[in-house]
Amino acid sequence: MKATSTAIPDVLLIEPRVFGDARGFFFESFNARAFAQATGLDLNFVQDNHSKSAHGVLRGLHYQEQKPQGKLVRVVAGEVFDVAVDIRPQSPTYGQWVGEILSADNQRQLWVPPGLAHGFLVLSESAEFLYKTTDYYAPEFERCIAWNDPALAIAWPLNGAEPLVSSKDALGRRFL
Repeated sequence: MKATSTAIPDVLLIEPRVFGDARGFFFESFNARAFAQATGLDLNFVQDNHSKSAHGVLRGLHYQEQKPQGKLVRVVAGEVFDVAVDIRPQSPTYGQWVGEILSADNQRQLWVPPGLAHGFLVLSESAEFLYKTTDYYAPEFERCIAWNDPALAIAWPLNGAEPLVSSKDALGRRFL
């Protein structure tokens, strides 16, 4: 497993060791010991989530005001543009975002630490998205930042199309 810091150093791109041949491939999608060795993080994941979304669906930018969740995210079918936004007021990267292409083909994962907002845009016909969280979902603390907030200026690869967002995400608030 290889862990690489992004422009927000706490957000890590995780690349598993993949063993493949003519029959297909095998890799450990999560191994606590290997993850800790590669990242220096000893985490306790408490919940796994799985979503499926159609092309053009944009989910996010979500976070929990209290009980913030760290997320280890990956795609098992399709391709997404995955985004993390640093909303930690004391952070030197406050207000900055990073985006990575995650797909079933590249098998990359992204570690999004607690205190960051997270979202993704489906680039393929559909995508299945898995994520492990370090705290339980707490709907009473869930918040959403508008995906198109001009203060963040996220370069979503929309190619001129409007994304499909939930009614809840359409009510996302401004970052600043």
